Amino acid sequence: MNKFQKEIIYLLNKHGIKESILETPKSSDFGDYAFPCFTLSKEFKKDPKQIANELSNKIKPTKLIEKIHAVGPYLNFFINKTEYSKDVLTEVFKKKHKFGMSISTTPNSSARNQKKRIMVEFCSPNTNKPLHLGHVRNCVIGEAVSNILKFQNIKVIKSNLVNDRGIHICKSMLAYQKWGNNKLPDIKPDFFVGTYYVMFSQKAEEEKKSGKDILEKEAQLMLQKWEQGDKKIISLWKRMNSWVYEGFNETYKSLGAEFDRFFYESKIYKEGKEIILNGLKEDVFSKDETGAIIANLEKEKLGKKVLVRADGTTIYITQDIYLAKLKFEEYKLDESIYVVGSEQNLHFQILFKILEKLGYKWAKNCRHLSYGMVYLPEGKMKSREGKVIDADDLVKEVIELARFEIKERHKDLNNKEVEKRARAIGLSALKFYLLKTDFAKDIHYDPKESISFEGETGPYVQYTYARLSSVLRKLDEKLDKKLFGKTKFNVYDEKEKEIIRMLGEFPEIARDASAQLKPSIITRYLLDLCQKTNEFYHANPILAAPEELLRARIILVHCARQVIGTGLNLLGIEAIEEM
Repeated sequence: MNKFQKEIIYLLNKHGIKESILETPKSSDFGDYAFPCFTLSKEFKKDPKQIANELSNKIKPTKLIEKIHAVGPYLNFFINKTEYSKDVLTEVFKKKHKFGMSISTTPNSSARNQKKRIMVEFCSPNTNKPLHLGHVRNCVIGEAVSNILKFQNIKVIKSNLVNDRGIHICKSMLAYQKWGNNKLPDIKPDFFVGTYYVMFSQKAEEEKKSGKDILEKEAQLMLQKWEQGDKKIISLWKRMNSWVYEGFNETYKSLGAEFDRFFYESKIYKEGKEIILNGLKEDVFSKDETGAIIANLEKEKLGKKVLVRADGTTIYITQDIYLAKLKFEEYKLDESIYVVGSEQNLHFQILFKILEKLGYKWAKNCRHLSYGMVYLPEGKMKSREGKVIDADDLVKEVIELARFEIKERHKDLNNKEVEKRARAIGLSALKFYLLKTDFAKDIHYDPKESISFEGETGPYVQYTYARLSSVLRKLDEKLDKKLFGKTKFNVYDEKEKEIIRMLGEFPEIARDASAQLKPSIITRYLLDLCQKTNEFYHANPILAAPEELLRARIILVHCARQVIGTGLNLLGIEAIEEM
């Protein structure tokens, strides 16, 4: 809450209004803050319009509040723009990249205890093939959400559940065992392993056409041997997984995805059975006619869910129950967020309900951050598997498109600088496009559209940042306290005041994005701020401005650039000085 809001609340309290929730009018014509009088109608036994009118006559302007005006049932407050401009710009200048960051004020406690602890689980790949387009959206969301939470002084633990066992992994292993001839990877190692998974699928499909299923049975047998600890199979499994991890790490680095903790299915898949058996004893669960242990969730309209098969084997949700417990106990979490595609919505509804039935108080603090599918224009890119787009190929595509744009604009730029900019711009295009849409929606990603330096794209925001950086370099003005001391803040025009108002809103924008787990709130804000900044840039000759106005504009340009850079960093996007 800023000092202007505090002043308004003080004035309202002074006139007998104890509960005062302020709103921000959609148009600045209706003031900077508005107090809705609906809630006072019952207490004062008057029409809210009448209450607003009476208050507008009683409450007098102050140094911070220039005008109070009633419009219908709203009491609108107009703040001192000069004072506001000085406050906002001074705070941005002083705090730099920490402007808008939440700082805990809990007294008498260690910094560790002050912070809420949240685990964000994302990516969760299978070790039988490379990361694909869906993993790209997953990783981009996971990183952005983690950054936004950290900005609110939250301790974030980024985790990755690796699905490193099971029939699909055995299929790639069996194909390599049969046709790999002990060959070492001669391409990116996760692609190498993936070719054998594809090979298995192709051979198995050929078998099906001739009425056979020998390969499928052999894969099942290999899985059984793996579970029995067969040394030869385990050795092959470790070898091929190591290749995949090497490839994954390269892709993670390319996407800017980092993890604090890896969980492996192979280490936890047997766990959870004991929890289910205890639940059976306590009548939380029951057995069906086949002898399988089930969770009856028909009252919750979630049906009946098998947790342990009649033969005593467990299923995927059983390990998820154990892993949820492990997370909260090991990391003392306040919340656990699962970044997983919308096709698993029902799975997580069932999981969380089962955790609740088991009596875990923290069950209500588990959250599924669901996202839709990503589609590419048909014919634009080909997949190695013929079904999905590999993550590395997509990254290469956007970097190539960025490289072409840069070379078109800068004919004489050296290759090293071209590559540096191409990577930053290409990844910006990809990430911004994936983050600007509500997660629940499926999206159609067009690489060429995303790379545009104009429109609602990452490169457009980067370009605005670079343009402001260029202005500051040309001014060659040293920003320090002396500059602020010389500056008058009553010289800004309406376009400039609008930018300052938006800068002042950034802390609230960051808080909303964190509370709602929506990076799209940040992307929308950045696009609007960049549009206003570019309108100002085109309408005002900054370099030709008289000295007093020039000083004020130097500060404005610096602060706008700072907030745009901070916003990009929250999205996991690099802010670059030159485009």
